[in-house]
Order: sequence, then C-alpha cells, then structure tokens
Amino acid sequence: MTSTGPLHPAPTGPEEPAPTGPEENAPTGPEENAPTGPEKTVTPPPYPGLPTENEALPPARPPAEAEPRQRLHPLSPLLKGAKSLVVIVAALSWQTLSQLGPLHFAMVVAALAVAVVIFSVIGWFTTGYQVVGRELRVTEGLIWRRTRAIPLDRLQSVELRRTLLAQITGLAELRLEVVGGGKTEAPLAYLTVREASALRERLLALSGRTPVVAPEESPSPADPAAPPVAAPPAEIALHQVRNENLLTSQLLTPQAFFLPIGLAWVIMQFVLEGSWTFVGIASTVTAMAGVLLQPIRRVLADWGFRVSQDRDGRLVLHYGLTETRSQVVPTRRVQTLRITWPLLWRPKRWLMLRLEIAGVSVPESGNDNSSDRLLPVGDLDTARALIATVMPGVELTAMATSPPPSRARWLHPISLRFHGAGFTPDVFVTRWGRVTREMSLVPYARLQSVRVVQGPVQRMLGLATVYADTAGGRAGIARDRDLAEAWAIADELASRSRRARAVQATPH
Repeated sequence: MTSTGPLHPAPTGPEEPAPTGPEENAPTGPEENAPTGPEKTVTPPPYPGLPTENEALPPARPPAEAEPRQRLHPLSPLLKGAKSLVVIVAALSWQTLSQLGPLHFAMVVAALAVAVVIFSVIGWFTTGYQVVGRELRVTEGLIWRRTRAIPLDRLQSVELRRTLLAQITGLAELRLEVVGGGKTEAPLAYLTVREASALRERLLALSGRTPVVAPEESPSPADPAAPPVAAPPAEIALHQVRNENLLTSQLLTPQAFFLPIGLAWVIMQFVLEGSWTFVGIASTVTAMAGVLLQPIRRVLADWGFRVSQDRDGRLVLHYGLTETRSQVVPTRRVQTLRITWPLLWRPKRWLMLRLEIAGVSVPESGNDNSSDRLLPVGDLDTARALIATVMPGVELTAMATSPPPSRARWLHPISLRFHGAGFTPDVFVTRWGRVTREMSLVPYARLQSVRVVQGPVQRMLGLATVYADTAGGRAGIARDRDLAEAWAIADELASRSRRARAVQATPH
C-alpha cells in the first residue's frame, strides 16, 4: 500500500449533454397565429398496435400453464416442531419444575409438544411454493392466506443451509437474499438436498436471464461415433482455509487474549475470600461463557471453509460444522469488498476478506452468523487471488491512496496517516484504522449515490467527508478531506459511475 500526494482526479473533458427528447419550446403542431382556414374535424390516428373499427381483434393467446404448487418435505413439521419445543422448554424456569414436580412437568412438556406438532403440520399443509414466470411465489396461512411474490431479477444470493437435525435427516433449508431486503426472503424449510440444489440452480439461472437447459435438451455431438466429451467439473476449487489457522486466528483475538487474566483474577478472589455465593459463581460463569462464546461460534461457523467457482463464474462458499452452509454468490452482485488486518494477526501477515452484497450487508455489530465472509483468515497471496476473481483487474498491492490534509490532525491526532482515499481504473479505494486496519474497494458501477457531508468542526477547519453509497448502504468513506478536494472527489465518482454503467449496459 503506497501513499501519494493530495488526491486530484484526472480530467475527463467536458461531458456531452445527454439527449433529453424534444425541447419544451419546440413546435409540436400548428402555431396559434397561423392561418388555418375553415375548421375541420380531424380524426386522430389510432394508437400503434390497436385495431381500427374495420379490423377484427387478434385471437387471444391461451394463458401459459402454471406449474403446480409444490409442498415442503413431510418431515418439515417435525423439525420445525422440535426447534420450537426446545425454545419453549428452555423458557420454562427451574422454579416451574420445582413447583410442578417431575411428573407434572413432563406432562406439560408432552402437551406442548403435541400442540407444537399440530400447529407445524397445519403450517406445512397450507404452505407451498411455485415458480411463475420470473417470480417465486410462496403461499402460506390457513385463516389469512398470504402469498409472497419474489422477483428473481432482484435476487442477490441463494444459500443452502443445513442444521444439525437437517444433516441427520438428509434435508436442507433454502434461503434467498434480495435487493433491499432487511431479512432473508422465503426460507423454504425443509427440502431434500437434491431438490434444494436443483431449485437453487433454477432460481439463479432465471435471475441471470440465462435459459435453463434440461439434460435431454443438451446438444448431441455431430458425430455419433465420436467418443463422449468429458463434462467440465461442476466447481473449480479456489482455496480452502486450514482449520488449524482458523483455530489460531481465534486464539489471537482480544477475547482469548484477556481470558487468562480474567481467570487469574477469579482464582485470586476465590483464594482471598475463601468462599463464594451462588450468585457470584453464576455471574462469573456467565461472564466467562460470554467471553468464550464469540470465538467458539466463529470456529463452528467457519469450520472447513472453502471457496470455489462454478461453470458460470459464480462464487460458491461452503462452511460450517454443526450447521453447514452452501452459498452461491454471482460476482456481478458484489457491491463492496472489505479487507481487515487485525492487530494480533499482523505478525503472521494474516488478513480477512468480507463481501458486501445487497441484502446481505456487512454487520456493524460483528455478528458471527453473517454470510458475508470471503476469506475468514489467510495470507496476502491468497487474498490477491480471490480479489482478482471477484473484481478482475484489481491488484491489492497497487492501491495508491492519499491522506487527508495536515489540519485534519485536530480530528485524528494519532491515526491521521492511516486514513486515505484513491482512485483506480475499476474501484474507489478508502482505508482507515490504526489498531485494526481496514480497506474498502467499491466498483464504480455499483455506486448508487455520492454525498458530501460537513459537520460544525469540519466547517471551522474547511474539511468535508465524502460518502460513496451502494445498494448495501455506506461503502466507501473519504474522511476529512479538503472542501474543494471533497467536491472534486464527488464529481469524479459520479462521472466514473456513469461511464462504468454505460460500459456494462453496452452489449458485447
């Protein structure tokens, strides 16, 4: 990563005005003062495509035959009921058990289990899905019928998820992420693994406007006597994270680093006081469990993480131990790519890659159950190869950025030199952070808006911040730039975004 002088966008020349149709003052008919002679009744011409009085209506097309509604797997009520029952039993306190006794408590649990299974069976009987044109329609509800129509052209990614019970029964759950969705759409739970995989491929093919070719429709070789051509592999392996590195990376986190100090403090308190109350022991165990929970969840979620690429160039991510996930992400749907260098990982030269997809945004709270990771832990060479796969032509080691002006040190007295922004031919680059260093790469074609924001302290210093927004929210942030430079950055981003979208829209 190199730094250059102040950021000055390259001049692109005056932009040609886009055609806006007929001008407002252009004559659209006979002028008011022109001599028109005797008035005549003028019959307006018919609308194009509609028949006149003497023409017959064209014969109506028969409606396309919709496919029948499909049901979920018959074991779905049992799996959903078991999940709901565990939550209900966990909500019952030990006080309820002591008041009712073991026998009555078991009877209550059995009655709840029967009720949960009945409701789950009713839900399964009234739930179905079908693909109509370029929509996935999910129908559910007994008294109030609800039908959700999900446009497949807004589909961002499809995830095949298998919980521990689903792995035992051979089932899978299909989850869809769409543009602008605050949560997962149409979680189809549960289908067989084969049905879920086939439906995922069909939905992704429809979302990419590519025809779905059945095996019997595939072209046959010209020469019947020719030997059969070996089909290309379904997936090309790109990288697999070693589980040893994953465990080591979670040991090199603040939670694991300060855990021995916490244990030493607990032991010292116990030795000095001699005895502890039940409340003190429970609170200590809860605090320690909370410290250990995040690294453990991270290891279980990313266990066996591997990245591959299918025949259509889409990324396929496989990961998870107790809950396996298989996520297909079209590279054209990637809004932003983030690189993170944690402090304790730097001696090993490790980093982390995250994808920001519209509908699967990067969580601000650090939720470990998110589906945004491209590389949980890896070295620089692996990161360069994966970035080149997601964003062809982008080289991580050739990112030149410039820092804010020196007067911005009043706002960043320690970390000023770690802030920067820059342009490359394909992406907008921003970096920040001293303890945990981060960098974001935003393709110009994914920009939705550009904002220049100036706070009261920034107005006193003549500074402003530029926000480059995508469909997933704030993506690139050029913090505390000179005011004139901030407006120049915004103009250059808008210009490059228009050109990138025009290039994408041009048929090749």
